[in-house]
Amino acid sequence: MFEIRFHGRGGQGAVIASKILGLALFYEGFYIQSFPVFGLERRGAPVAAFLRVDKEPIRQRTNVYTPDSVIILDETLITFQNVVDGLKENGSILINTRKKPIEFTAFNGYRVYTVNATDIALKYGLGTLSSPIVNTAILGAYLRINKILKFSSLEKALREEVKENAVNNLLAAKESYRKCNLCPLDELNEKKKSKQ
Repeated sequence: MFEIRFHGRGGQGAVIASKILGLALFYEGFYIQSFPVFGLERRGAPVAAFLRVDKEPIRQRTNVYTPDSVIILDETLITFQNVVDGLKENGSILINTRKKPIEFTAFNGYRVYTVNATDIALKYGLGTLSSPIVNTAILGAYLRINKILKFSSLEKALREEVKENAVNNLLAAKESYRKCNLCPLDELNEKKKSKQ
């Protein structure tokens, strides 16, 4: 079983991101569970969404307490939420930020990846300047660090879940895939592969 926890704010699309990624993994033959937890139901309030993935039917019906991956749609949440609570040792953290992975020294022991999903979303007109919708951009970056999913499955799920502005959402996902900043170990492995 593989578990992912999304942290975002109302209006960023964390819940939809969980649904799109779950649907894409379903197309790859996985069983999935996708569900949100809301605090105050208003734009800008912290939101968490969960995704559980397995090759076998999933009987567990709890929140995700020990995720393998954490996806953070808003970097400011790091300052007042324990976003790595329960994250497994050597788990992955994907953060929407302008910073490089090496700048997140508090997350030593985890594999940290970053992407500036906000600027990419704004470039493709996803949301507004004050409230960009970063979910599809962050999913493109997640695809790069999680090698079990094909882009064609993400594209199919995205077209099914996002009826409006689907082309720009796809372009944002593709650009964030290319611009994802890898954790130092993965970056080194990619360089070795490209030289072979």
